[in-house]
Amino acid sequence: MGVPVSQMSTVAWYVVKQKLLRRRRYPLVLMLEPLFRCNLACAGCGKIQYPAHILKQDLSVEQCMKAVDQCGAPMVSIPGGEPLMYPHIAELVERLIKRRKYIYLCTNAILLKEKLQEGLFRPSKFLTFSVHMDGQSEHHDFTVCREGTYDKATAGIRLAIDMGFRVTTNTTLFEGTDPNSVRAFFDEMMDLGVEGMMISPGYAYDKAPDQQSFLKRQETNDLFEMILANRSRRWRFNQSPLFLEFLMGRRDYECTPWGNPTFNIFGWQKPCYLLQEGYADTFQELLDDTDWDGYGRASGNPQCQQCMVHCGYEPTAVDHTFASFGGLFGTIKAMVFNRYASPAARRKLAEEATRPHGPFARLVELGLADDVKSRVGAA
Repeated sequence: MGVPVSQMSTVAWYVVKQKLLRRRRYPLVLMLEPLFRCNLACAGCGKIQYPAHILKQDLSVEQCMKAVDQCGAPMVSIPGGEPLMYPHIAELVERLIKRRKYIYLCTNAILLKEKLQEGLFRPSKFLTFSVHMDGQSEHHDFTVCREGTYDKATAGIRLAIDMGFRVTTNTTLFEGTDPNSVRAFFDEMMDLGVEGMMISPGYAYDKAPDQQSFLKRQETNDLFEMILANRSRRWRFNQSPLFLEFLMGRRDYECTPWGNPTFNIFGWQKPCYLLQEGYADTFQELLDDTDWDGYGRASGNPQCQQCMVHCGYEPTAVDHTFASFGGLFGTIKAMVFNRYASPAARRKLAEEATRPHGPFARLVELGLADDVKSRVGAA
């Protein structure tokens, strides 16, 4: 597992404490968004589509720390937007470390090398740079809609690791993903020396420009079974092994959207990081006034039927680990016997190797790729 023992023990004790207090709903990770603006405009992102006057706004550090205190979660994820563009990011990180919160600073790493060279951060077991990497070079650059981003990100990762920082990667997969390329990407990240990898299917944000490339539930199971079965012993994942089994279709979980609550410039977002159906002024109000039964797959809510994203389902898996002997045993078993030998998945991988993938995949299937490429070349 790509998670330090100190962090695992902190989370384990926190969850056990919630169980002893008989709390049905409790947060595991605070998703703290100090800004929405970004230096990329990814086609699958629903955050940077806000109007300019919203993108210019920031949370103050005091607002951020008040949210941290209200929530009480042992881990704080700082997404955005691009948090390295937040003018007070160094102060925010420093204050979170003093509170002994485990921080995942989610970044596309375009600015990471520059900020590290400026001495903005110091290595700490509480600080992890979670770098957005959606696959190998060509695929990643296509997904984030800018060439050269992969190279800048890997340069930032190398420097951060050399300086003693914790670094993980965060990968979002969409329809048409080449599973063989993803597996090769995992090898590349292990070669870089990252602590662990996080992986999740994308969610079809209403505001996302590209609505055609989001995975359906069965497609998610099929893709992740090919990717995660017959896995290399080298691969380390910074995630619950039960959640990975859920992605593979080997477990069935319900969403616990309160597990990763979101706080941003509008307040506490109802009901979760992915859906935007109102805001609460306080965390307790979020818990008390949200109609939680109206969300999740069992609710029949159409917006939840295809979702298998980590922010909703990984808290469920973590809760399962500590809720029963079966969950704990299942987690230990998944950590020890993590190869998941599957001849069927291996055969599917071989079949996928013969199919076209990537931005020209559909054109290749239609026999139009060469014509389009010749036109582009002529232009």
